[in-house]
Amino acid sequence: MLAKRIIPCLDVEKGRVVKGTRFLDLIDAGDPVAVAARYEAQGADELVFLDITASHEGRAIMLDVVRRVAETIFMPFTVGGGIRTLDDAARLIQAGAEKVSINSAAVHTPKLITAIADRLGSCATVVNIDPKRVQRDGREVWEVFVNGGRLPTGLEVVAWARQVESMGAGEIVLTCMDRDGTRDGYDLEITAAVSRCVGIPVVASGGAGKPEHLADAIEHGGADAALAAGIFHFAECTIQEVKELFIRRGIPVRPPMSLIVEPRLAITPQRPD
Repeated sequence: MLAKRIIPCLDVEKGRVVKGTRFLDLIDAGDPVAVAARYEAQGADELVFLDITASHEGRAIMLDVVRRVAETIFMPFTVGGGIRTLDDAARLIQAGAEKVSINSAAVHTPKLITAIADRLGSCATVVNIDPKRVQRDGREVWEVFVNGGRLPTGLEVVAWARQVESMGAGEIVLTCMDRDGTRDGYDLEITAAVSRCVGIPVVASGGAGKPEHLADAIEHGGADAALAAGIFHFAECTIQEVKELFIRRGIPVRPPMSLIVEPRLAITPQRPD
């Protein structure tokens, strides 16, 4: 079985890392370059950087911040927010991103998914899906929202996940809006439903409050990776602690820093004169 990934997320607004609850009530969490460097040192498997107001404000992503983060870290780096065209995606790759993530643009222009996959490869094409439980015609549905969770689309999350996979997406980041920032754990029902319906990796997002929640996303939600923000930003736990829990629960993961030992130099005994 492939190693499961622990992914910290930098939600960035006006050049600062922020964290909110259900996409609202944002709290400052630091400088993105410094925060990214801290996660590099802790042994994160990947990093996600989302300019969370770029689409809503109708502007391009902050390339200068992306470049500074890319120059600081060596781990894989996904960037999203404000991507509307293939050229936007290509500029982010040139700025140092390994993958690009689209959300609003994928819904408004689905063929952009295929265009990015054809140009940059499916492995570099991520679609972020933000579902929310809503009542429709007397029943609960899992509806996809865009523009930072502000705009309902009428799309149902499982059908949309299948569609983005068919159009060339190589990964889905699934951020369940009802759980985002609540610290109550991921929405395992939605996560499992999406994980079962697609053959590409699914990253669980939204709701992590303790290391056990990340492990549950893998074991019970079927996710290939667990993304978290607040619990890492505010030092409630470290990536190393999460990885140590994964190991105790038998979840394959890259070794935490505490288990990585520097190799000793081989010394050949010298015969005394």
